[in-house]
Amino acid sequence: MRTTLTRLSAPARWISDRIAQGRGNGNDTGDISITTVIIWVAAVAGALAIAGTIAAVLTKYNGLITGI
Repeated sequence: MRTTLTRLSAPARWISDRIAQGRGNGNDTGDISITTVIIWVAAVAGALAIAGTIAAVLTKYNGLITGI
């Protein structure tokens, strides 16, 4: 148990130091650019379109592919 805690303490210390450094800068407002939003919306829409197409094809040919 002590070995596990020793191994986990170093990454936890590193993460807390990185968070403190980020807060220390103070100039990051957390704004997301409109380009990033457009890319994410397009990616999600594309994934939903692909999933919908696969579902439609499976529904249409369900009786024909049962033997696979």
